[in-house]
Amino acid sequence: MKVKVRISIVNDNGEPYMGIGLVWLLERIKEFKSIRKAAMDMNMSYAKAHRILEELEANLGKKLLLKKVGGVEGGGATLTSFGEKFLNVYKEFQKRVEDCAEEEFKSILHIISSTIR
Repeated sequence: MKVKVRISIVNDNGEPYMGIGLVWLLERIKEFKSIRKAAMDMNMSYAKAHRILEELEANLGKKLLLKKVGGVEGGGATLTSFGEKFLNVYKEFQKRVEDCAEEEFKSILHIISSTIR
């Protein structure tokens, strides 16, 4: 058995604005250098991807992406240095929470199994 943890970061109004889905989207933007391609890879509309990224930036008060408008050379998007740091720190935070939850789960299983004997 394992424990599975899903983390949502909420703003002061209790509205969620950050979770694993945005991690996946930011990772794909980093890989594809495109919001549109990242959204397509996740079976998400470009409009939804754009909206949730804008909400994330608004809640953080910082830009995560540098966007280049299309044209002859095509458009694209890359993570800002803040975006890179934010993604890395969030992933580390997520890992720590998962590790902590797993340890707590193991201790509870240990207590349960010792009381059954």
